[in-house]
Amino acid sequence: MKVHTHSILCQYDTLNEKFRAGEDMKINILAMLAFLMLLMGCTSEKRMVTIGFWNVENLFDLVDDPEKNDEEFALGGRKNVTREIFNLKLDQMSFVLSDLNADILGLCEVENRDVLDSLNNRFTNRDYSIIHFDSPDERGIDNALLYDANVFSVADSRVIPIPFEKSRPTRDILYVHGFIKQKDVHLFINHWPSNYYGVEQAIPRRIKTANILRARVDELLAKDPGAEIIIMGDFNENPGDTAVGSILRSSVDRELVISGQGSFLWNGMGKFVGVENGGTYKYRGKDNILDHIIVSLGILDKRNISMVPGSIRIIDKSEYRQQEGTYAGYPFRFWAGDSLLGGYSDHLAVSIKIRIKD
Repeated sequence: MKVHTHSILCQYDTLNEKFRAGEDMKINILAMLAFLMLLMGCTSEKRMVTIGFWNVENLFDLVDDPEKNDEEFALGGRKNVTREIFNLKLDQMSFVLSDLNADILGLCEVENRDVLDSLNNRFTNRDYSIIHFDSPDERGIDNALLYDANVFSVADSRVIPIPFEKSRPTRDILYVHGFIKQKDVHLFINHWPSNYYGVEQAIPRRIKTANILRARVDELLAKDPGAEIIIMGDFNENPGDTAVGSILRSSVDRELVISGQGSFLWNGMGKFVGVENGGTYKYRGKDNILDHIIVSLGILDKRNISMVPGSIRIIDKSEYRQQEGTYAGYPFRFWAGDSLLGGYSDHLAVSIKIRIKD
């Protein structure tokens, strides 16, 4: 709940006048206590920070870049994209960003910095700062981070390459180290290799990606076992699958993570497993949870930064899913092949709230 300072002060003035007018002392004391609780609630809310992630489904500009396989989204391409369609894409994305209301937001499937600037200009609720690096992906889709500079200050940002010498390049992992109220936090934004060319080819590629990410996490934990680490992304795997589960060593079992055995990370998406229409993605009628928020023990130990209990959610509203026809229950995507549906994305966004200790 948003509480305005002007409204609080007006309530205080009213209570003060009643007190000076000599009204019942007990009532005034109770009223003043209520006011203080309201003020404390406002302060507590300000200490909470929302972190989100969303696969935005092919945010491309209108220019055919000869270095990328992006011509289908360019003016004159086979999708017949126009400036109006591009603006519609930005408007639909803005609806989701408004529901997310994230202070820090990881994105994937964005082509370049220009489309991020266009989105930021179109979405008027916030003025985000942007971190983006071009990746070697053949289609040119990258990871990015949007953040409110009044909440999060960046100390370092870089890409973690995923080299494949004899096969197609994939997206880099984006790493950002920063501070929230002088408290360290480490962010990793991911978009792991998909099954587009077959599961048999994809699993070894995701295993390699997971090994590289886990090595970076272990470096941080070796320096500080209580390091606050948040890993987010489209992993193209469900919780417990080989790469994201066994190799990255993430588990939906919170007690196992808290025990410290095996230096497991906690995958917060476990509560959505098995829930009908409860995934972030749907394929051939099956719900999948491909978009994850994974945290280190440091986020669970309530030392500096802690997760607000029960705050991990999928941004899932009726308008974000198709409501009828063959694909009822599927996320309402923007494109279906070359056909414009005009929805939002083929993935639903996810978020977590954290509390910063004073």
